[in-house]
Amino acid sequence: MAIPVIDFSKLNGEERAKVMAQIANGCEEWGFFQLVNHGISEELLERVKKVSSQCYKMEREEGFKNSRLVRKLNDLMENKSGDKLENVDWEDVFTLLDDNEWQTQTPGFKETMVEYRSELKKLAVKVMEVMDENLGLPKGYIKKAFNGGDDEDTAFFGTKSVWHRVLAKTDGNRRSIASFYNPSLKATIAPAPQLVEEVNQEAVQAYPKFVFGDYMSVYADQKFLPKEPRFQAAVRAM
Repeated sequence: MAIPVIDFSKLNGEERAKVMAQIANGCEEWGFFQLVNHGISEELLERVKKVSSQCYKMEREEGFKNSRLVRKLNDLMENKSGDKLENVDWEDVFTLLDDNEWQTQTPGFKETMVEYRSELKKLAVKVMEVMDENLGLPKGYIKKAFNGGDDEDTAFFGTKSVWHRVLAKTDGNRRSIASFYNPSLKATIAPAPQLVEEVNQEAVQAYPKFVFGDYMSVYADQKFLPKEPRFQAAVRAM
C-alpha cells in the first residue's frame, strides 16, 4: 500500500471533499502523508537544497569526517571484523530557530532559509486548519493550542508516529532538511475535550496528558528506545 500523496492545490476546488477525506485518512491510518502542489515554489526548494549542500561542504564536512563515529566505522571496515554500529546518532545536525544566531558564513544561506521557514509556517497553518475542520474543532484551535495560548494550551494530535530508520552508507552522504512545527514547550498534549465523549480509566491510560517541554527534555537521552518510556517519563513529570 502506497504512502498517501495528496494534491493540496485541489483543496479549494471541486474535489475539496475528496482532499479532506484523504488528509483525514492520512492522519488516522498512517500518521503522515505527502503533499504535492502545496504552494512552495520549486525555485525556492532548489535554492534551499543548494545552500544546504554548500553549507555542509564548506563548514561541516571536514569536522564530520574526523568525528569519533566515522573513525570507528573506518576501523571496522579496515579490520573486516563483521561488527556493526547500531543505534548511534549517525548525523551531523544544526538547528535553525527564530531566536538563535545562525552561525554560518555560506553566501545566501540565511536569506534563503528565512524565506523557506516563512513559507513553511504558512503551509503548516493551512494544514492545521484542515485538521481542525476534519475533527469538528473551531478554526485555529490546533494553532492556538500549539502556541500555548492563555488557558487553552492543550494540543490535540490526530496523528500517530511510526518507526523508521536510516541505513548509513559509505559512498556519499544523505541530506535531510527536516522542518517541525512544534507546540510551545509549556503546551499540554492531550485529546481535545470536545472529542472525548466519556473519560474512563482506559482512555486515560491510552492517552495520558504530558507537557511537551517535559517530553523534549527526555527525548535526547531516550532517542533510540521505544517511544512509550518517553511519554511515561513526561507524564510522571506532571
